[in-house]
Amino acid sequence: MERQIATVFGLGNLRPAPGTWASAAAILLGVALHRIGHFPLLALATVVVTIIGFWAIRRLFAGLDNKDPSEFVIDEVAGQWLALCFPSAGFWLMGLSSDRFPYPGWLAAFIFFRLFDIWKPWKVGHADRRGDADGIMLDDLWAGMFAGVATMIAAGAAHGLFM
Repeated sequence: MERQIATVFGLGNLRPAPGTWASAAAILLGVALHRIGHFPLLALATVVVTIIGFWAIRRLFAGLDNKDPSEFVIDEVAGQWLALCFPSAGFWLMGLSSDRFPYPGWLAAFIFFRLFDIWKPWKVGHADRRGDADGIMLDDLWAGMFAGVATMIAAGAAHGLFM
């Protein structure tokens, strides 16, 4: 079961770039969660997938030769949903209907998440270099945090400049 969770039921086996495939799938599912239950449901799902991800990765890590297998993509789902929580929360706090989640918000969260996940600046790279089970999850959670903040900064700049 741990391997199924870590690979998001085989999604991590897609090639090339399994992390990007997982992030794209996470965006689709995250937008659906937002539309069904708005920010509270997406936030709850993010917490659940993060806890389950830590559990699965820790269980699998001990027997691994490769300390960050590319097929483990539950960390991308957790990080991408964390990034998506930022615009989702913005819409929720503004009282906008859950059926509205225009593409700039989720597209920016996707692009910024992939950028920070690949570039690995500061805390992202520090977590990635830990070389332990928690580092696998933490680097993507930091990337998700940075992506969420960058998404909100971009939204603020766009709305301040164009409205």
